[in-house]
Amino acid sequence: MERRIFLLGAGTLALSQLLSGCHPQTGNLFEIEFLRGSIPAIVVDRFRQQVQSSQARFTPVAQLQELFEQLQTWHQQANTTQQPQSSPLPFRRRARPQNPSALITLGDYWLSTAIQQQLIQPLNITQLQNWNALPSRWQELVRRNNQGEPDPQGQIWAAPYRWGSTVILYNRDRFHSLNWTPNDWSDLWRPELRSRISIVDQSREVIGLTLKRLGQSYNAQNLEQIPNLEEELRALHQQVRLYSSNRYIEPLIIGDTWVAVGWSTDVLPIMRRYREIAVVVPQSGTALWADVWVNPTNAALPHLASQWIDFCWQPQIAQQISLRSHGTSPIPVELPPGSRQNLTRIEFTNAQLQRSEFLLPLSATAQQQYEALWQTIRA
Repeated sequence: MERRIFLLGAGTLALSQLLSGCHPQTGNLFEIEFLRGSIPAIVVDRFRQQVQSSQARFTPVAQLQELFEQLQTWHQQANTTQQPQSSPLPFRRRARPQNPSALITLGDYWLSTAIQQQLIQPLNITQLQNWNALPSRWQELVRRNNQGEPDPQGQIWAAPYRWGSTVILYNRDRFHSLNWTPNDWSDLWRPELRSRISIVDQSREVIGLTLKRLGQSYNAQNLEQIPNLEEELRALHQQVRLYSSNRYIEPLIIGDTWVAVGWSTDVLPIMRRYREIAVVVPQSGTALWADVWVNPTNAALPHLASQWIDFCWQPQIAQQISLRSHGTSPIPVELPPGSRQNLTRIEFTNAQLQRSEFLLPLSATAQQQYEALWQTIRA
């Protein structure tokens, strides 16, 4: 999915400076490529201090799409005897390694495709000290069969280290005269919001929140059996002023829209800068996503790489990820005293979290239904 394009702040710049130092390429050196902004610099620093090793090189990459395409490039290189060609990936700052990195960040949305295309290999991590601290929901997310489908008996294909959600943003100033504020998906259909909504340009998200309004699952496999779905989507379409996956917040800030629907990692930096912008987690539940570590096919997994995965699940490190990365660690942790009033957070109740869902793989027939309905509505 095109999502989570981060605003680069001082923390990200400091991290880039910390990680960009050149290390000699040796047989013991291994590389970890991660989504920029998803791992705070202090976490990398503490890992190096704990293991007393500089053999791990951490490389930030701008977008999840670029990381997924890098997996495809490595796979193609491993299956051809020709000289590797130049990668067409955008936003390149330097030559990327020809050999696969030991670990790479992937979004859970790409996990099924990566397994099907044999871009990644299973992880043997159940013996790690903190695996059992990972709540069952996240363990189940990464247990898949060889077709990439969730399977309780499947192998473990990834290690979650951060998650976020789809949320509703609104401008407080615009709602003063209305005597109500949004708290669930059904509010997006209110007549006061006609042509006042900006929303991410993603069929699974838009159809999914409409399914939630109708009491259905984000992962419904047969849309034809759901009454009034197309009618509700057409009504929502009349409410939307802009579909965009990377500019949906701008109209809210300048007042062209009053409400926006987007991803929590994009939202948090905006909330800290614009105090008139508020955020709400829909009461009926929302879509969840996770950033995970994966091991590319044909890439060795050194002991230090397994240590890194376990390190990310340590309570003190999970706390730093939750405080500093605009995401939340899957390891349940308490924020330190005094931090809540100084940091903008998106709070979930247990009930909201239980009603929320990851976007799981659809059957080929269901995918066609989603795409056909999306094209019909947008036409």
